[in-house]
This record gives sequence, C-alpha cells and structure tokens, in this order.
Amino acid sequence: MKVTVAGAGMAGLVAAARLRELGHAVRVLEKGTRAGGSMLLSSCVVWRHLEWERFRAECPIGDERLQRLIWERLDEALGWLESLGAEPVWGDTENPLTTGRRYDPRALTRLLVEAAGGAELETPLAEDAEPPFVLATGGFAGRLARERGLLLRANPWSEGDGLDFAVARGAATTAGMDEFYGRAMPAPPARIREEDFVPLAQLYGRDARVFTDDWREITPLQVAWHENDHAQLIGPSAWYVVAATNDRIEAARAAGGTVLQRDEGIAVHVAAAVTHTIGGLQVDAQARVTGAEGLWVAGVDAGGVATGGYASGLAQALVLGLAAAESIAAG
Repeated sequence: MKVTVAGAGMAGLVAAARLRELGHAVRVLEKGTRAGGSMLLSSCVVWRHLEWERFRAECPIGDERLQRLIWERLDEALGWLESLGAEPVWGDTENPLTTGRRYDPRALTRLLVEAAGGAELETPLAEDAEPPFVLATGGFAGRLARERGLLLRANPWSEGDGLDFAVARGAATTAGMDEFYGRAMPAPPARIREEDFVPLAQLYGRDARVFTDDWREITPLQVAWHENDHAQLIGPSAWYVVAATNDRIEAARAAGGTVLQRDEGIAVHVAAAVTHTIGGLQVDAQARVTGAEGLWVAGVDAGGVATGGYASGLAQALVLGLAAAESIAAG
C-alpha cells in the first residue's frame, strides 16, 4: 500500500520514515520550496512536562487522551529518533518543569528527509487525491495571523490546507480554533527574518509592565513560565516596559524595532507572532481523523492537545507522526 503524506515538516517526515520502516511505500508532498517546515526555524527543543499533573493543570481543557499519549510516549519516541542517528545538542531542556532534548534543526531535517525517502517540493496535495493520507501541513498559522493582524513566526506555507482538505470530507474540529502558541516579537518597522525568529523573541515578559498603544496598563497579575499567555494578551501591538535593557531588547533595537526611554522605564514596542495554531482536526489516540475515512493527522493539524495552555508542538509532531504511521500499518 502506498501512503501519501502531505507536509515535510517534522510530523510528516517522521510519519513517512516510520511507514518506510514498516514496509510501506510513501510519497511525501511539500507545498513549500524546502523541507523542514517550522521545525527548521525553531530552537528545536522537543519536550514534555515533567509531571503529568502539571501538563493537565497547564492545559486543563485539552484532550486528555492525546495528552496522555504524548506524555507517556515521548521518551520512547526520542529514542526512536536517535536510533536514526539524531544527535542531541542538549541532553535535557535545562528547564526544571520539563524534560526532553534539543537538536540542531538543520541536521535533524536532513536526517529525516533521508529516512523519509525524500520529499516532492512545491507539490501541494491534490483535491482529488485518493487515501490513505497523513495530513501534516502545520496547522493554519498563516491564516490565523492574517485574520487577527498578527505577525507570523513560522514557515509561510501553513495556511490550513490539511484542515480544509479534511473538513471538506466530513472531519470534525476541536475547541480552541482561535488559540495559538506564539511569542512577543519586535513590532514593525523591525526587520524580522526567519533566522531571527528565536533570537528576537522578547522573552522577558515576567519582568515587564505591559501597556496598550494608548498607554493603558494591562499588566497581568501572573505570567506563565512560557509567556505564551503574554502573546495572547498583547495582540497586534503593545508596549513592554522594563527598568533596564537586556540582550533581547538590544537585538530588537538593532533590527529596527522601536525602543524608547520613558519615565516608566525602557519601552519596547512589541507584537504577537503566531508560531502554530492550537485548535485543529479532531483525532483519536491512533491519529485517525474523526468523521473522515482514510485520513490520519500528525503534528499541529491535530487540535486539542494544548487547548487553554501550552505544550510542545514538536513533541506532538513526533508522537503523532509515529502513531499515524503505526495505525496505518496495523490496517
């Protein structure tokens, strides 16, 4: 049986590599001009919450079945990745609340492309294609960013192709379709290239007061360790105000961002940038799409894992990629 995989980011490449291990022919289609998806643009930390109870507490309205699958299987999945030859840059996350690995994204992309048997670039999934499919198109970050006037901190091709393809065939969607994982970035006119997505993230929100553009203070009482809640808060633009500068602020200034000295302190004009969406297609623990025959989903095309909070999109990609491949192979 030949399986078509739509998307050559981590999720699609993992699914394709595992399917080939299990004896299946695979065709990997990539809409964009390169493989790697948004993984290639990330810090490439693949992690889970250290404690199950914390995962549930941080994402309390997420799909517990999928959360449990990712939490229980990630360590084994990292072992599988390293059995292919992936070499960690960090042996753990350096965060006491999480555990996982960090990889070099370019090296990992090359490794997975080879294991997947290559990818056909600039080749979107045809509307009349025949199943079975693994949909791994990276969610709809570009669409959501555009609709809400936010920046995009992801590859430019994740527009919801997998979502639309599945919904047209009867697939159900999850809650949280308006939620995203993102970062505060320097607001325009700052120049943000893809290679700047990690170093220009303004990750000091816990030390900042937050103001709207008309200088109304909206500083929250608490800020989560991951600061994803700040990205939801600031929207298209806001101001971070801190007592003293730091490396991130100086990087924003060097990129052409607006940094001002005010009575309140050093003010940095910031904007929320979408990395990936949190809502998406409803799937079961075998990564099968609810309501549509012959469709499996890997990565953030699947919704509901981190609804209401924050979890690792790359962990979701890795585990669901394996789950989809193994479900297809099991028949």
